Amino acid sequence: MGANVLIAIDGPAASGKSTVARALARRLGYRYVNTGAMYRAVTWLAVSRGVAGADTDRIRALLGATKVEIGFSNGESTILLDGADPASHLSEEAVNANVSTVASIPEVRRLLVEKQQACAADHNVVMEGRDIGSAVFPGTPYKFYIDASLDVRAARRAKQGIADAIVARDRQDSSRPMSPLVIAEDAHVVDSSHLTIDGVVGEIIGRLKLKNLALPEGI
Repeated sequence: MGANVLIAIDGPAASGKSTVARALARRLGYRYVNTGAMYRAVTWLAVSRGVAGADTDRIRALLGATKVEIGFSNGESTILLDGADPASHLSEEAVNANVSTVASIPEVRRLLVEKQQACAADHNVVMEGRDIGSAVFPGTPYKFYIDASLDVRAARRAKQGIADAIVARDRQDSSRPMSPLVIAEDAHVVDSSHLTIDGVVGEIIGRLKLKNLALPEGI
């Protein structure tokens, strides 16, 4: 990582990690990288081309023939697929139903991990996902795992209008052979079930101070 700082925020679906990571990045003046959006984008690509999420060979071929560009806009990561912005489609039902399957394909993970690592080459970054601290940046000393009770996560998902099955999603993410969802051994776990976003961000900042990370003045 050189002199740049990488803060890893991992956790299961609907744990609040995306909202926390975005808020933390804004407070610190860092770039925010949403890796889940990258996997959802590739899933949308497959679905939009009529390729089933379990059709590994066709997805590999489709990804190999597609130009994948990761950039930043207003301090947040963006993804373009052959110049198309899939942002408005990432929470569609077909994407929700297939993203865990697509994300388990080794070639998909390898390509996107390379892109994720490149995001931190020139910037201080808060990056959230499911394997950031365990696989993408295992060497960072700033690792956090955001969790919440199953009931709370299911309620959050329903409030978002997303109808995926939390238990099944957890099982898929935790059992995939490549980079499964795990709590990195040196990660600090934060239970967000009964905390506000500011409360979770405050706890993370407190831990960063304990690790003597230089933070912007006034934090």
